[in-house]
Amino acid sequence: MRKNIRDENLDKLFEAILSLETVDECYALFDDLCTVNELIALKQRFLVARMLSEGMIYSEIVEKTGVSTATISRINRCLNYGEGYVTALERINKK
Repeated sequence: MRKNIRDENLDKLFEAILSLETVDECYALFDDLCTVNELIALKQRFLVARMLSEGMIYSEIVEKTGVSTATISRINRCLNYGEGYVTALERINKK
């Protein structure tokens, strides 16, 4: 994560998220925390990450999601050089 936004307040937010125990608790917090459009954007990004990790190509993803190629490219870069999406996808795929 960019070091310029990392601080104790963001740490507390992440600790709060990690303390949640059920999907319903996540719905409740994120409903309070985010607008509907923000949640839709997060959902789309994670879907694109899943699609890329399953080997789908950009044109298929654009057709199925309507997400821009710029967004897909950014997510693909994160999959290749980051660790957040990869860690999360590996963990949910184990279930």
